[in-house]
Parts: sequence; C-alpha cells; structure tokens
Amino acid sequence: MRTLRTDAERDEAAALVQDRQRWLTVRGLPVPARADVPDLFRDPRATPAGLVEDGLLLACMIPQRATDLGWGRDPSLYLSCIHTLPDRSDDTVRLITLWASDFAARLDLPLVRAEVLTRHPLDDDPIAPFLRRLTDMGWDVRGSGIGQHEERVARLELLAEQRSGLSALIACQVQEPPSSTDSRSIR
Repeated sequence: MRTLRTDAERDEAAALVQDRQRWLTVRGLPVPARADVPDLFRDPRATPAGLVEDGLLLACMIPQRATDLGWGRDPSLYLSCIHTLPDRSDDTVRLITLWASDFAARLDLPLVRAEVLTRHPLDDDPIAPFLRRLTDMGWDVRGSGIGQHEERVARLELLAEQRSGLSALIACQVQEPPSSTDSRSIR
C-alpha cells in the first residue's frame, strides 16, 4: 500500500475507477451517480492510496481520519471511494481489510469505516453476496442510509487490530491521512 503521489499514479487510479464503473454497469450493480469520482483521484488536495502488486495497481481509495460521518461518532479511519481492479476483488478486498485494520491501529484509531453503494434493502440488494463476504472477513454491516456522497449506501465498520507480522505480506507506505473535517479533505 502506498500513497499515490505522481500525476501518472493518480491517472492510473482514475483509469481503474472508470474501468470498475464500466464493469459494475455491465453487471447491473450500483455505480456512483457522481461523474467526477475519477477526478477525485487527480485532485492535488487528495491523498489517495493504492494497493500495488508487481507494478500493477489492484485497488485505490482515499483514506481519511473521520470523527463524525453522521452514522458513527467515534474516531475512525474512513476509506472513501474504494475501487478494485475488475475481476480481482475478493483477494484484493481481503488484503485491504488486513491493511486497514492494522493501519487504523497504528494511527490509534479504534475503527475502520467504509460505505458500499446499494439500491434495495440490504438482504435483497444485488450486492448482498458481496456484503456477506465482507462480514466473513470481519466487517460489520451497520445498516444503510445516505452516505458521504449523498447516495444510498451500506455502512461498514471493522475493528482496528495491530498485526505485527503483516509487513511481511503488505508493505505500508501510506502517509497519515487528513481529517475529514480538514479543509483539504476530499468528499
């Protein structure tokens, strides 16, 4: 995991987001209504992070410190705009889960939070199988509602847990994220 700093890395992340959005659309799954999501990764105020393996960007996201998301008031590491390389999401999401839990613990944050787009009641939504896989990985579904980007989402929480041996599997070069209330943060 590393912070995406260069224009080329940010452009690669934006392209990954566009590829993922096309993949979701073809399968009839929820896609962000915001057309500017790829541009969020190009924004110089953002501090996007990426999961890279052998030079290939597998996932990108915008990590932030959050104190109040409107649905969780405890401080947390909030993973915004998570996108994975199409057809490689299960193992990638497992690695993100391990990394995020450890990274939050190292930042002295008790939780990791994220949101997943939905359209229907959670048990009837097309993403229900994905939510079940996330709960198997340790995430708790904390209901649904309107998310940080004004769309219907499933709210997810993961306990922070320091994992001392994780660095052998995932090297972390992500800079400490800004607060979601920081004027530089990206929504």
